[in-house]
Amino acid sequence: MPNTDNFFIYGRNPVEETLKERPHEVDKIFVKNSIKPSTYQDITELANENEVPLVKVPGAKIYGLVGKVNDQGFVAQISAAKYTRFYDWAETLILSENPAVLLLHGIEDPHNFGAILRSAAAAGIDAVIIPMQNQAPVNATVFKTSAGTAGRIPIIRVHNINQGLKDLKATGFQVIGLDGNAKKDLWEADLNQPIAFMIGNEGEGIAPENLKRCDSLVKIPMENDVESLNASVSAALVSYEWKRRRG
Repeated sequence: MPNTDNFFIYGRNPVEETLKERPHEVDKIFVKNSIKPSTYQDITELANENEVPLVKVPGAKIYGLVGKVNDQGFVAQISAAKYTRFYDWAETLILSENPAVLLLHGIEDPHNFGAILRSAAAAGIDAVIIPMQNQAPVNATVFKTSAGTAGRIPIIRVHNINQGLKDLKATGFQVIGLDGNAKKDLWEADLNQPIAFMIGNEGEGIAPENLKRCDSLVKIPMENDVESLNASVSAALVSYEWKRRRG
């Protein structure tokens, strides 16, 4: 049975045209692994140029995505909301207004991702930045969980977390990582500057090497021996603490 939780375009020419005309709506390209790479170099080049993941999969996987159709071994998974290029968005910023963004460290649960997008939009966060890998795409589940708010603020896709950190710092943002072992509480953080809150993966949190790349680390105070909160709850709390400070 086809997967109905995502939006798909199938067939070689439709996939190639989508990569040419609407690359930032494409989450991922699936190619049947029995097809020789030399026969679709144009698609590979377009995917690389636009930083769209291309994965080789068995024919059964293709069938599971779109069912019994003339897919020709090519499927594009389409986002429910358009992605924005980082520097296209950065050019519109007024840094003196101290914008805030959420940098997601690979949120893989689409329900969490949708809830984060909803909280970010409601709190007035300027953008949500996601990596290409180990990250839930903006699919039907995300769109539904966000209550239709996905796309109301820019969703920016970067190659990986390292690239996101570099771009943010080069633009003038201070990166604050959420870490349960941090010495400083969120309430003590200096938010009167352009801020990027890094939210960790549901299971592993923020990788140690990326914690070191943050400008500062903060924790959300906990009572009653509670160790951590859901990623979407944490994102909502930091978003609204930032909003509260702005008055």
